Amino acid sequence: MERTYIDLASNPIASPTKIKILEAAIELFSKRGFSGASVRDITNEVGIKESSLYKHFKNKDEILETIFAFFRKEADKILPPMEHLDFIAEKMNLVEFLERGMQNFKRHLDDEINQKIWRIMYIELFRHPMAKDIYRNGIVKRTVDCLEVVFAKMIERGKMVTRDPKRLAIEYQYPLYPIIVEYNLLMSEGKSTEEIDAQVIEHIRYFADQCGVTS
Repeated sequence: MERTYIDLASNPIASPTKIKILEAAIELFSKRGFSGASVRDITNEVGIKESSLYKHFKNKDEILETIFAFFRKEADKILPPMEHLDFIAEKMNLVEFLERGMQNFKRHLDDEINQKIWRIMYIELFRHPMAKDIYRNGIVKRTVDCLEVVFAKMIERGKMVTRDPKRLAIEYQYPLYPIIVEYNLLMSEGKSTEEIDAQVIEHIRYFADQCGVTS
């Protein structure tokens, strides 16, 4: 899959060597954690001298921050743009909206590089401020905010029960986070996610039965 990595100034990375360093670091950090992989480990993986790495990155921390910058950009693609939410609330029913959202999220998770960075995120979540910010604000808060807006618009259109849309967003989204962790674990072990997929569908249908309004 073709992807565009970005540097810390959000500029596309064109250097093939710099991309190889990033992808080697992603592989190693996802298996050993940031502290368990040295600069030498990364350069050995790429097949370059340590001095060559420092032409592209100041240090190992900058490599990790560049990985997180790329991941923030990828996470932004999961949700629809805010300017599309009115159209979505008008054209889709609740089940269609939730199923489409889960399909987008699965497409994101099924990408091999994204899977590995999710594992790095979990490892670094309680240590690195960028990991905390991406997870707390870029993923959890952004998702709840998006759901809240769509749910409010669907309530206005009589497609959902009249309840606090933020509370509905939290009730829908928060039970999915442990399921997402389990999905990532199964994917990393090369195991079937069929049972997890069924749980997600069941969650969507249950939520829609409780909170949706059929015309």
